Amino acid sequence: MDRLASFGNDPFDKPPCRGCSSHLTEPYIKCAECGPSPFLLCLQCFTKGFEYKKHESDHKYEIMTSDFPVLEPGWTAQEEVSLLEAVMDCGFGNWQDVAYQMRTKTKEECESHYMKNFIHNPLFSSTLLSLRKTKDSRFAEGAIPFKPTDDPPRPTFDSVLSRDMAGYMPARADFMEEFDNYAEWDLKDIDFVDDDSDILRALKLSVVDIYHSRLRERQRRKKVIRDHGLINLRKFQMLERCYPKEVQELNDVMRRFARVVGPVEHDKFIESHALEFELRREIRRLQEYRKAGIKSFCSAKVYERSKRMREEERRKRTMLCDVLQYIQDGRACQQWLSKQAAIDAGITPAVTTITVSATGRRSAPPLNLTGLPGTEKLNEREKELCQVVRLVPGAYLEYKQALLNECRRQGGLRLAQARALIKIDVNKTRKIYDFLIKEGYITKA
Repeated sequence: MDRLASFGNDPFDKPPCRGCSSHLTEPYIKCAECGPSPFLLCLQCFTKGFEYKKHESDHKYEIMTSDFPVLEPGWTAQEEVSLLEAVMDCGFGNWQDVAYQMRTKTKEECESHYMKNFIHNPLFSSTLLSLRKTKDSRFAEGAIPFKPTDDPPRPTFDSVLSRDMAGYMPARADFMEEFDNYAEWDLKDIDFVDDDSDILRALKLSVVDIYHSRLRERQRRKKVIRDHGLINLRKFQMLERCYPKEVQELNDVMRRFARVVGPVEHDKFIESHALEFELRREIRRLQEYRKAGIKSFCSAKVYERSKRMREEERRKRTMLCDVLQYIQDGRACQQWLSKQAAIDAGITPAVTTITVSATGRRSAPPLNLTGLPGTEKLNEREKELCQVVRLVPGAYLEYKQALLNECRRQGGLRLAQARALIKIDVNKTRKIYDFLIKEGYITKA
C-alpha cells in the first residue's frame, strides 16, 4: 500500500465516493487498477467490499492521505500546504492571521517553521528570492543610461524623434510620462503625526508599501526597455529587418518572452534560429543540385542561370492571370492574347496599344502589416482598413486620436474639418472618416 498526499484542503474539490456518494475525507481509498478516471471509496464502503462494474473488491488499492511529515516531525504535508496558502492569502509577516487561518498551529510555530524551512533552508536557495538582493535592488538609485548610442540624442519636445523615443529624456534617464504616472497621487495627502492610532499608522504604512511596489514595477519596465535597447525604436526595427521573413515572424511571436530571459539570451535564441534557417536553406539548395545530377560548383552556376531564365519565361507566360485580375476590358485582353500568340509563333507582333477603361484602373496591392509597429493595437477591421488604404498602423493611430479629440471638443466632426486636420490624400481621409463614423468612434456634426 502506498501513502500518497492529497493536497486539496476542501473536501468538495475531490470526487465523491463511488459507493455512497458522500464527500471524501482523508484517509480514503483509490483503486490502483481501475482507470483512467480515479475510482475512489470511503473507508466504510471499502470495508464492506463495494464492487461496481469492472471494480472488484480484490483489486490493488492505495491509501490516500497527507497525514505524514515532509520537512520536519510535527508538521504534516497537509499542514505544509495550508501554511503556504495562508501566507499567500494573508501576506508575509501577518503570522497572527496565518495562525487563525490554519487553526492547528500557533503564531510562533507558523513563523519559526516558515522562516526555518522556506527562507533560511539551503535547499531552496536556488529557487527562492534572496532577501539581500531584493533589499539592494529595492533601494538602488541612479539614472538609467541610454544604451543604444554613446551620445544619446536630445530631441525637442513633441518632435517626431521625441515621439519615436516615447518621450524619453536621455539626460535624465526618465520618460515624459512614466508607467503608472499618477502613483504619487495616493501619497500626496498622507501625513504622519505623533497622535496617530496604531491602526491608522499601519494603514498609512501599507499605502506607502503599495506605492513602493508600484515604483518597483515602474523600475522593472524601464530596465527591460534599457536592457533590450527598445528606446531607439527605429534602430531596433532596422536590426529586425535584417533577418529573413520567417525569422521575423518567429521574433514577433517570441518577443513577449523577452522580458523573462535576458537580452543576450534572447538575441542568442533569435540568432541561432536565423543560423538554422540559413543552414536549412543551404541544405535544400545542395539537395536540389544533387537531385539534378550536379557535382561541381561551376555546373551549379550554369544551373542557376538556366533556372532564372526558365522562371522569367514562366512569369511571362503566366502574365495573363494578372491581366485578367486587374483589367476588365475585353478588347484589351483580346489584343494581349493576339500579341502572345504572335510571340509564341516566333512572329514579330504589330505594335498595339492596350486601352484600359476608366473602371479598369489597376489598383495597388494591399499593404503588408507584418512587423510594423502598432499592428497589435488594431482590431481586424482596422487592420483591413490600413491594408486597403496602404497606411501604416502608427500613422493611423495618430490620425484616429486627432479626430477623436477634435470630435469630443466640438461635439461632432465634419469631413472638411477632418481633411483640415489630416494632411494626406483626400480619398484616404474620406475612407478613414467614413470608417470611424461607421464603427461609432466619432459622430457627424
